[in-house]
Amino acid sequence: MASEIQSIPTAEGVVSLLEEPRFELMPFESMDEQLEYLPDGAEVAITTSPTLGLEATIEWTERASERGYEVVPHVAARYVRDEAHLEELAGRLTDAGVTDIFVPGGDREEPVGEFTSAYEFLSTLEELDYAFEEVGITGYPEGHSFLDDQVLAESMAKKEPYATYVVTQLCYDPDTILEWIAEIRERSVDLPVEVGVPGVMKYQRLLTISKKVGVGDSVRFLQKTSGLLGFVRHLVGSRGTYVPEPLIEGLAPYATDPYYDVRGVHIYAFNQVPDLESWRSETLGRYR
Repeated sequence: MASEIQSIPTAEGVVSLLEEPRFELMPFESMDEQLEYLPDGAEVAITTSPTLGLEATIEWTERASERGYEVVPHVAARYVRDEAHLEELAGRLTDAGVTDIFVPGGDREEPVGEFTSAYEFLSTLEELDYAFEEVGITGYPEGHSFLDDQVLAESMAKKEPYATYVVTQLCYDPDTILEWIAEIRERSVDLPVEVGVPGVMKYQRLLTISKKVGVGDSVRFLQKTSGLLGFVRHLVGSRGTYVPEPLIEGLAPYATDPYYDVRGVHIYAFNQVPDLESWRSETLGRYR
């Protein structure tokens, strides 16, 4: 396989990955202000908030779509009550012009209704009169906080027929991401992969979020790459702010390789768009 990889210069790959990323935002009141900092017509993924539920996601999807953004709502399966609720949601999203949805299971201990998994959601959606051109499902390069690798592999195999792409969980290590893509290719999963990339953020907040979503190994990677002292120096030198440039540079040579089939990057912006867009603009300027 390695001899067949079609790598490109890093600069070319960085530009390819950063020119038109997908921005993930949380459906809080700050979203209105955050949208103002995005490029016109940008692709915006809106998460499902455990505290606000699905309604906030759907309402912001409708509002952002009206403003001309290409919106990809997260419709977490465990937040959907039943088939009637699913049909209602699908109808509202279709009316809003949505053609692409992302369907995670949803890290909710008890589902609000009859759907316990993304597979159950997707197989039910298949029977309805609504269809979406693109359907994303989850991928976990560093595993899941409470599901083992075998369960994750079986789940992906069941969902793959209903999906058109995979979005990876937050990860900081390009080698881990590439190895994980190679693993799913070995399992004959050929879906394009949208790589989840953390945005620009204060380290303290990023580490807190990372631990909550179960990416401890990735956090350790940040320290491993430069050693503990280097990590501390980087914290100080960066004024305590993480930027994803090393991650993007590590992925860049493989950005257009057909084996990895990287669809693009999905930036977890954490509603910190001004800093993210400032970094992205400056980085693109240096690499072009």
